[in-house]
Amino acid sequence: MMFVSPTKGKMTLDQVFKDLISYVESDPDANYNVIIGTDSHAKDETCFVTAIIVHQIGKGGRYYYRKTRQRKITSLRQKIFFETAMSLDCASKVASKLSENGHSDLNLEIHLDIGPNGQTKELIREIVGMVVGSGFDARIKPWSCGASKVADKHTK
Repeated sequence: MMFVSPTKGKMTLDQVFKDLISYVESDPDANYNVIIGTDSHAKDETCFVTAIIVHQIGKGGRYYYRKTRQRKITSLRQKIFFETAMSLDCASKVASKLSENGHSDLNLEIHLDIGPNGQTKELIREIVGMVVGSGFDARIKPWSCGASKVADKHTK
């Protein structure tokens, strides 16, 4: 599983964890959020981008992203469920690694590319329930910048 850091280039998942933990440990008194978000864009095929963001509250952050391509998915419902499943898979790996390294106290959120306006409003209860039922905090638009801004930036 390869990720890209805009500043450090291609990284394995283990390298991402080391960099993320190094960033958090560089200022242990600061408050951090770890955010996972996935967005997609369909053209000839569907490009999915999952982002891992470590946000030092009030001071910025770092992010890493991973692109995968699938056959073109035309069903919005299927695409949103697939995005959510990809975020949950990544979040469970991140949570496990954070726990192994003594950072289970870090707040981990999953940002979803759904919101109260538009076609996705019908999916909010199901998708948020899926995330919360998996033990993670869920954020929807307009509070889901991990999916709607960071991941979205790399889908096109």
